[in-house]
Parts: sequence; structure tokens; C-alpha cells
Amino acid sequence: MTFPFSTDTLVKDIVNKIPKTSDVFKKNRIDFCCGGNIPLSQAAAQNGLNMDSLIKELKMVYEKSKSAETNLEVWTNSDTNTIIDHVITQYHHTTEEELALLSPYVTKVSRVHGDHHPELLKVYELFYEFKKEMIEHMAKEEAEVFPLIRQLAGNTIENRQEAIAMIVELEKEHDHAGEILRELRAVTSDFTLPLDACGTYSLVYKRLEELEGHTFMHVHLENNILFPRYLV
Repeated sequence: MTFPFSTDTLVKDIVNKIPKTSDVFKKNRIDFCCGGNIPLSQAAAQNGLNMDSLIKELKMVYEKSKSAETNLEVWTNSDTNTIIDHVITQYHHTTEEELALLSPYVTKVSRVHGDHHPELLKVYELFYEFKKEMIEHMAKEEAEVFPLIRQLAGNTIENRQEAIAMIVELEKEHDHAGEILRELRAVTSDFTLPLDACGTYSLVYKRLEELEGHTFMHVHLENNILFPRYLV
């Protein structure tokens, strides 16, 4: 896949196109917010960075973001173990990583702008509720429910009804996570930025919207492809 940026691309344009590149810039002490209106080459020079290494880091984030755009129809005919492995690597690991990386931005924006934009205080509350629930949910899937589903697939299960009951419980948890995301979208007016939004403010909204999409794909793969095989 072709990397869509060059050394002449403005830092802010890279973050606008692929918000997760902000983590690369933050790590390398490049100001992508107030100082983002400069070419990548200038940003690298100002910070004494190796241009090739910086491009390599950005390409890795880009390729990872593109690989996530999977056509889920292919999984309809995949076996259960393949789907579970894919969910863990493509959705659990990436969600855990994004929740950890996004947390300080959400905290910062709510602290700095919350007085003038009280909806950000609600964003903070909802985000951390979502984070807690998803981390617990994914841990339960990996430690308890997915092993039972693997047994169902292999016809080695001792208590089929217990496994089915746990799958139903997962669906309820998915519903609640979806409700939190709907509240986030409502309180942000569909992630619409105010006129005085700074770069970090914009970044938080963009990444929250991406997290929403990522979560919906995660839930779709489980609720609509994996679980129905056993809820009959």
C-alpha cells in the first residue's frame, strides 16, 4: 500500500487524515497542535530527528490503520477458532492500546476546556465508563467465554447451556457499550467541534469517532457472525 504523505506534507494534515499518528508526533516531541502548520521535514529538523526513521514510524501507523479496514463478509465462512483469534488480535489488542493512548488526551481536554464546554466533562465520564467496561468485557471473553465457544465448536463442551448463557450475557454487555457510545455521540452533537476547538480537542473527537466505528465492527463480528452459530 502506498504511503499518502511526503516530507512536504504538513504535520497537521497527517494527523487530520490519520489521527493515531498523533502518538508518533507526541513521542518525538513534535507539536502537532499549535505548531502543526509546518512540513514534516521541518518538524523533523527542528527536533533533530532522522527523517527516514520518522517516516517509518508513520508508515507503520498508516498500514495498521488500513489493515483494520477488513471486509467482514470474509469471516462468514471462517471457522470459529479463526474468528476468535482475529477478534483478539485485531480488536481486543488494538482497543486496549487505543483506550490507553487516548486517555490522557481526554483528561487534558476536559480539564483545560471543561469550564467553557461542560459537555467535555460528560465526555470524560462516558469515556472512562466505556474504558472500564470494555477492558473488563474483553478480559472475560478471553479468559472465560472464548474458551467455552472453542469447546462448543469442537463438540467437547460439558455444559452447553452455561456457555450459551454466557454468550447471551456478552450480547447484553455489547448493548450497554453501544449505549455509552450513543451517549458520547449525542453529547458531542455527532462529534461536531466548536469554533474555538484546539488541535487536541479536534484529535479527541476524531479518535472517539474512530473508536466508535472500531467497536461497532468488533461487535458486529461477534453478534452477527460468531455468536449466532451457537444461539440456536
